[in-house]
Amino acid sequence: MTARERVRTIVDASWFQGTVVSLILVNGVILGVETSTRVMAAHGGLLHAIDLCILALFVVELALRMFAHRAAFFRDPWSWFDLVIVGIALLPASGPFAVLRVLRVLRVLRLLSVIPSLRHVVAGLFRAMPGMMSILFLVVLLLYVSAVMATRLFAEVSPQYFADLPTSLFTLFQIATADGWGTIAKDVMEHEPMAWVFFVVFVLVSTLVALNLFIAVAVEALERDDDEPPRGGGEGRAGHGGSGPDDEGPEGQRLILAELRALRAEVASLRREREGVGPG
Repeated sequence: MTARERVRTIVDASWFQGTVVSLILVNGVILGVETSTRVMAAHGGLLHAIDLCILALFVVELALRMFAHRAAFFRDPWSWFDLVIVGIALLPASGPFAVLRVLRVLRVLRLLSVIPSLRHVVAGLFRAMPGMMSILFLVVLLLYVSAVMATRLFAEVSPQYFADLPTSLFTLFQIATADGWGTIAKDVMEHEPMAWVFFVVFVLVSTLVALNLFIAVAVEALERDDDEPPRGGGEGRAGHGGSGPDDEGPEGQRLILAELRALRAEVASLRREREGVGPG
């Protein structure tokens, strides 16, 4: 085996992926603990050193994957995701980039690229984006129409909630999130007893119907992904277990060579039998 094949065997191994997941989880815990002033005063130096060691291991991991998979590494969007996340963590802690240090916590998001089931969910959500954008446009349209109606109906009796269009939009958005909408409705109903019809219809349509539509679109995208056959003869990604269609692993190469040797031996045996029979 060549050096590249050995490295590839290591980075594609399950124990290597498990180690990376463990490092990500430990790093996430450390980033959370660093928000405690008392803990940082007592153990800040140790936590900072561990954080730097884990970051160095992430850099080494990415370098090994680049060496093992070469061009296939850069063809994978998840590899670019890992590069960006780790690259943000390498920005200097002082100067104009100091504010970006808070983005170190994004390293926890590397779990999305390492764990196959999470990658599957994220990919399904991206495929559902066109349908979700249509539903989002429908919700925005509903909010606008309802805000115009509410401003005209309740501006005089409840100006603190429906004085103008922007105020009504914010109030209706609050109602759509089910945040204290009963208090708002009771305040209006003290002056307009039939106002409950407007609020009940709005809550049913905006909250229940719209939310269920979002869930239905996401579930449909995930089910469609489950039903699709793997493309390109395999579904592994570079650097995270499995090889692409144009990049055979060492095991596949050994099988091909064994088949070629067997075929050569069979041809040689047939040739010897033919020569032994002779021309007559």
